[in-house]
Amino acid sequence: MLPDILVILGNADFWAAVLRIATPLIFGTLGVLLCERAGVLNLGIEGIMVAGALAGWLAVYLGGSLWVGVMVAALTGAAFGLLHAFLTVPLALSQHVAGLGITLFATSVSYYAYRVSFPNVSSPPTIESFAEMAGLGIPILSKQTPLTLLALTCVPLLAWVLYRMPVGLAVRMVGENPAAAEGQGLNVNAVRTGAIVAGSALMGVAGAFLTLSAFNAFFFNMVNGRGWICV
Repeated sequence: MLPDILVILGNADFWAAVLRIATPLIFGTLGVLLCERAGVLNLGIEGIMVAGALAGWLAVYLGGSLWVGVMVAALTGAAFGLLHAFLTVPLALSQHVAGLGITLFATSVSYYAYRVSFPNVSSPPTIESFAEMAGLGIPILSKQTPLTLLALTCVPLLAWVLYRMPVGLAVRMVGENPAAAEGQGLNVNAVRTGAIVAGSALMGVAGAFLTLSAFNAFFFNMVNGRGWICV
C-alpha cells in the first residue's frame, strides 16, 4: 500500500489536480484572512461565492471576455462585502448573524436570478472557459488555467501587503487593538470596511473560478460548502 501511495505522490497529474481543486479555496481563504485580520468574521463567503460564480458566468455568457467575467465576479463580491461591512461596522450588528444573512440572501438572489434568466432550460447553458496554460512547459502548472496562477501569486502578494506595507499594518492594528489604532489617528471603520470589501472581492473570484475555469456552466449547489471550508 505504501508504494502505491508514493507512486501517487510522485505523479505530476496528482499535484496538478490538487492545485486545481485548491484554487477556489485559496482565493476564499485569502478573503477570509483579510477580513479577520481587520477584526471581522465574514460568514457570508458561501453566498458571495455563489453570487460571484453566477455573475462572472453571466457576464461571459452575455458576450464579455473571461477576464471581464472575473472582474464582474470581484465587483459582485465587493458589493456584498460592502453590505456586510455596513451591517457589522457602523451598525455593529452580530458578525455571525450578518454573515449568515448575507449567505442566505446572496444564494437566494443568485438562484432566483438564474431561474428568471433561464426559465425553460433542461441543461445549464455553457460558455468557453479558460484554457490550460500548456505553453509553460512545467508539468504541474501547464495543466492549470490562468486563475490558478493568479491564486498562487496572490498568496505572497497578500503576505507582503499585510506585513510590509503601511496599509497592511493599519489592517492588522485595527484588528488587534482598535483603540490603539484610533489613538494613532486611523479611521477604524474605514479600514475595516476596506478590508471587508477587498476580502469579499477575492471571495467573488473564488466563485468565478468554478464557472469560468473548473466548469463552463452555472448550476445549483456548485459551491457545495467550499466557503465553509475556507472559514
